[in-house]
Amino acid sequence: MLTKWKTSLLTLATIATLGFTTSCGKNDAANIEIAGMKGPNITLLQDNMMISAVFENIQIDGGLRYNIPKYKYSFLEISPDVASTGTLMQVSISLKDIVDGGLDGLDPQKLPGGRPLPGVSGGALPAVAFSVEKFNNMSLYVGKDVFGIFLPAAVGIDGAMASFRYYVGDKAAGTISLIGKDANGENSGVLLLLNMKGQIKSQMMNVYKKYNQ
Repeated sequence: MLTKWKTSLLTLATIATLGFTTSCGKNDAANIEIAGMKGPNITLLQDNMMISAVFENIQIDGGLRYNIPKYKYSFLEISPDVASTGTLMQVSISLKDIVDGGLDGLDPQKLPGGRPLPGVSGGALPAVAFSVEKFNNMSLYVGKDVFGIFLPAAVGIDGAMASFRYYVGDKAAGTISLIGKDANGENSGVLLLLNMKGQIKSQMMNVYKKYNQ
């Protein structure tokens, strides 16, 4: 169960100097904008949850698709972004893996490097960790009421963390946390945690049943 993350609040002036802004949206729903990254964004394609982000400062010459460990029907794909000089990452998570994959039996893990997950009781969730070209120490987390992904990235707040509401459209769907480098100068990135309980879980199950009868 998600709990409120108790941490020092960054002032708006500090956030601005670090390159983070919020974009006004419908009914004042807004996601932070992260310097050097567009997204992450979420769409649903049949019974696959697509999480995508463009890393503007990372360049690759060709695209690759990777299987995700323990996720039989899911995959991760990186490719040159056609709209910029950066790299597009797309993570396709099958609801079949989440519902039927037994992923909640995986060993609990914290953030890469060992710091507790912000906003999570106990600081850990069942997870798989893996690395692909240009992106080391990625993690996927799944619990009873939450799904999460850690994307390695430079976020400019070394030694600190900052957490914000994450919206899909005008609906609060979870939290997004900016994870600064640890004491070893490593493991910075963006942690997206999605609420998978109540009405959201019910809607997810309806979609799953529609395509997996």
